[in-house]
Amino acid sequence: MRIALFTETYLPSINGVVTHVKTLKEGLEALGHTVLVVTADSRVNNHVIADDVMYCPAVKLKKIYNYDIAPPISKERLDKIKSFAPDIIHIHNEFGVGISGVLIARTLKVPLVYTLHTMYDDYVYYVAKTKGFGKIVTSASHLYAKMLASTASAITGPSPKVSEYFKACGVKKPVHVIPNSVELDVFKPENVDRNDAVRMRRKFGFADDDMVFCFCGRLGKEKNITLLLEYWAKNVRPEDKIKLFILGDGPLHEQHCKEADELGISDMVKFAGRVEHPDLPVYYACCDAYITASLSDTCSISMLEGMAMHLPVLSLKDDLNVGQVKDGINGYNFTDADSMYELLKKLRDMPKDELAEFGRRTRESIKTSGAIRLANDLLDVYKEAMEVYKKKNKKRKLKKRYRVIRHRYVKRSVTKTGKSISVSYTHLRAHETGRNLVCRLLLEKKKQQ
Repeated sequence: MRIALFTETYLPSINGVVTHVKTLKEGLEALGHTVLVVTADSRVNNHVIADDVMYCPAVKLKKIYNYDIAPPISKERLDKIKSFAPDIIHIHNEFGVGISGVLIARTLKVPLVYTLHTMYDDYVYYVAKTKGFGKIVTSASHLYAKMLASTASAITGPSPKVSEYFKACGVKKPVHVIPNSVELDVFKPENVDRNDAVRMRRKFGFADDDMVFCFCGRLGKEKNITLLLEYWAKNVRPEDKIKLFILGDGPLHEQHCKEADELGISDMVKFAGRVEHPDLPVYYACCDAYITASLSDTCSISMLEGMAMHLPVLSLKDDLNVGQVKDGINGYNFTDADSMYELLKKLRDMPKDELAEFGRRTRESIKTSGAIRLANDLLDVYKEAMEVYKKKNKKRKLKKRYRVIRHRYVKRSVTKTGKSISVSYTHLRAHETGRNLVCRLLLEKKKQQ
């Protein structure tokens, strides 16, 4: 199968969508399929294809994480995709490149699959600074998502949260829930030299007997870091020997550092700043557990990467993501500052061998989250989408044929009888054995009446 994956961001950028698309591409290729990734890149002036990736000219949006966005319409892009001759087009974003995928799928008459990765209701604040305008933007984004979903032969998402979002948007199509995957061969404790992990702890001032909980992600409002810091400040004390290690950068980095100072917990909270993806394993290896208060994630890849590195998870309970963190299996869920503190201490006080076993169970819980599993799951969706598209296209062709037949029959009726005769599509279908034959049979039947 020839598959075109359309994504607004791709390597060398790193985020959840990039990791998902990269892993999917590797899984599909390992199964013998041909994949072309189509992405935006402000560094190129013309459409360039290298290593099965098409880089489209784009502009950089400095106010939104320096993302690149490409215009949705390009004849050069269309020609190159046409030469690739995809069997399926799969879009992973909703902006320039995503819309381009929708338009090209329609032009080339190719089935379209749409994956929603982001809960946009949690990101409205980036463009709407007032509550009233926020409602308008939310309503518009719901209509937009509904429009995209209506054009796709199949829609997918990494968690049941996506299904709820589409329902809120008025989408009635079924949503294929396909959890995100993780690079299990990359995020493996055995790959990290223990001495490197020890040096990393010392670099950030963690003592050997400190219990270090880490979070990894973009530091934006939707990640709920402010709440995590507030919970931390309420109960955790320096003598508890429990530390918070925040990995990542973002628009609220400086604000969160200031919040930690104002809350009086800066000695217990360390900010690593931006960490390149290849360096993440050693950062995870120097930690003891993962913690998150984010409710915007559909199926956090950063959390999965931590779990693959044997880090049990403490997560703010999310009713729409029930099952990702299972109490006593791969972590625990907390509901407030007090329950979080009790769980922090519970993990801290676990015997080392028991905590190590907990870490092994945590990795075991996601052992099927690899590239091949992701590729196979989506191949099933692709096949279904092709069947849906085939049936829909057949129905569309039949309707067009009925319109042609009806036009010819009515025209013939006018010349024969001097008046127009209305004919239903149902009537035409019941008698259709050929384009000319149906007209003759219906005309003869009308004359007999």
